Order: sequence, then C-alpha cells, then structure tokens
Amino acid sequence: MLLTKLETVRAVFLGVAVVVAGTGLVAMPSAAQAGEEPEQAERSGKVTLLRTPERGIQPQAAVDAKGVVHLIYFRGVPGNGDIFYVRSDDWGAHFSHPLRVNSQRGSVIATGNIRGAHLAVGKNGRVHVAWMGSSKAEPKGPSQTTPMLYARLNDKGTAFEPQRNVIHAAVGLDGGGSVSADDAGNVCVAWHAPEPGDRGETNRRVWVARSTDEGKTFAREQPASEAGTGVCGCCGMRAGSARKGNVYLLYRSASSDEDRDTYLLASKDQGKTFTSDKIQNWKVNACPMSSFALAEVKDGILAAWETEGQVSWARIAESGKRSEPVHAPGAGKGRKHPAVAGNIREETILVWTEGMGWNRGGAVAWQVFDRDGKPTAEKGRTDGVPTWSLVTVFARPEGGFTIIY
Repeated sequence: MLLTKLETVRAVFLGVAVVVAGTGLVAMPSAAQAGEEPEQAERSGKVTLLRTPERGIQPQAAVDAKGVVHLIYFRGVPGNGDIFYVRSDDWGAHFSHPLRVNSQRGSVIATGNIRGAHLAVGKNGRVHVAWMGSSKAEPKGPSQTTPMLYARLNDKGTAFEPQRNVIHAAVGLDGGGSVSADDAGNVCVAWHAPEPGDRGETNRRVWVARSTDEGKTFAREQPASEAGTGVCGCCGMRAGSARKGNVYLLYRSASSDEDRDTYLLASKDQGKTFTSDKIQNWKVNACPMSSFALAEVKDGILAAWETEGQVSWARIAESGKRSEPVHAPGAGKGRKHPAVAGNIREETILVWTEGMGWNRGGAVAWQVFDRDGKPTAEKGRTDGVPTWSLVTVFARPEGGFTIIY
C-alpha cells in the first residue's frame, strides 16, 4: 500500500501506518521564516539539548500525528505568571512566535515545580492546556477556591479561547493537575482534591472532568482513584491518552502518613471508568513533591516516576501488561522530575533533574535504553535547569531525541 506524505510522517514517528486527518490549523508566523533559532542547541550523540524559548521555565512538549512539535512554557513571577505556546515544523530547529495561553495575565502558578501547566494535543491537532490557577486567577472555584483552569486553541489556530474553571465540587487543589486528549475529540482534565466535605490527604482522590466535544463543554467531575488510597497533597500527577482513546493517570498515594506509593490508573472507555495498579511502594513520612511523566509509544505508553531519590520507568502495553521497573543507572540521590520518550527503534530515553530543591535549580541528566531496557552508551548530564523548572523530551523521526530544559 502506498502511503501519503502525512501517513509516512506518522509511520516514522510511531512505527505504524495510519491515515491522518489535517490539523485544521492555519500556519502561524514562524520563527523559521524570520531566521530565528533556539537560544542554545547542543548535541551529545543522538541527543540534542535545547534551552526553553525566551528563558522560560517548566517546558512541556507534545508531538502530533503530522510531526509538529507543540511546546508550552512559563514566564513571569513564579506565583503569578503566564503560559506561552509555540510550535515547530522542523523538530525544534525553529519555533513560531509565542501565543499567550491564559486569557487573564498572571493567572498561572509555577512555585513548587509541580503546579505548572500541562499540554495535550487532540483531534485535528488541537492544543489543550490545563493548569492550577494562581491567587489572582479568575474564574475562581466554588466558594472562591483555587480553580483548575483550562484553555484550548481556537478553530483557526490563531489564539487560545478564554480560560475556564472545570471544578464543580472537588475543591482543595494543591499539587496541580493535568490534561489528556485523543484523536476522537475526548479530553480529560484531572486533578486531586479531598472528597467534598472532607479534609486530609487520606481522603483525597483523583478527579476527572470529561469532554467528548474537543473541550467545548465538560461534564461534572467524577472520582477516578479508589477511596482509601488517598493522594499526596503537594505532589503533582500526570494524565495521558493513547490515540486509540485509552486514558492513563499517574499519581502518588497517601493511604497513611508514610505510605507514598506510585499508582497508575487506566481507562479503556475514554475516562469513564478506571482500573488501579500500584507500581511501586515508598515508605516516607513526608511529601516529596514529586512529578510524573507519560509518553505514548506504538504499543502502549511509557510511565516514569520518582521513588527514594531514584527515577524509574516502565512500559505499559495496551492490554494492561506492565514491564518491570527500569531504574536510572547508578545510586539514586536527589533525582527528580522525570521525563520519558520512545523512538522508532523501540529505544527509551529517561531524563531527570539532579540537585533541585525548594527555590533551587539544578542539572539535567539522561540515559538511553535499548529495546530490552538495557542502558546504552548514550547518556549525559549538564547544569543549567532554572529554579522552579522541569525538563521535557520528544523523539525525532530518525531515532534521535531532543531534551528541552
């Protein structure tokens, strides 16, 4: 069978041949047209490192079915800043001019690393962004509480629609939320908060607000996690969707003061119902302020998390079968905020930060693993991750990886 150019792009990136619809987006003014390039690009073997545009922090990247790289990042005062969106049609060599995502200036919080914005790309390449509102954010949640805000790129692809709060009753947002989207128009915004009327981490649950119309409207939130597992209040979480519609949520539990385990929630019905799987135990009587990562690969997803200062990843097949955790080589100490991606050769890159802490930056480190989960010679480390920031990574079609920090 002959493939079109768009089909070939997706086949190269995901290792499959699927008919791809057009994005429905108009071309925005591109930095490539103006001859602008990323501030810094370094190469280490098959790994390319890029600085976040405009000296931003907390970059989050996603690649759509046509091979367009979508990127968001934070700029401004950490407690009350803004999110900006750019795109690249040449795998990060150039980026478009930025669009502000939040319609109200200063309505985004970056303090604490794990409360920032998350990005998903859904049907026809539409971009969806969700974030925990700052103290200045409007609209508020019920009874003037912190909102879980959402905005999507408009039909023309020229601006983001006005931000909206999706919380109806599950207030008590602390550790931030996440967003997922699939090719059928389903969008899920997820966060964790106590059961309405309750308090305490052991009473927290993961909540999901679902949309079946590309984010035009959202249903009232429903609990996704099991009662009794709790959620670590000041830890982040991660949502992700496979293009076929499976939804995944990765978070840290708090069933007691010292039980801070990593759980994976999985849904095969576009976020209506979820199964729960404990991935790794952690006994610690503290909130580790963890973040998590999910990335789609051709036969499922990759999940990455932190436990006891070490970072790990696992492959979860569409059937639900999970590989054994693979750990970053060497003694784990101070490793946090993982990112993960898989390439066409079924290699996996695990990226993480080192030396990060409250109001303190650090370094980015990485390790590439072969298809069997064994470390390869491709590894590295470099300083320069800013305070309150994170790292992100995506796979390029020839098999390389690009880290943005």
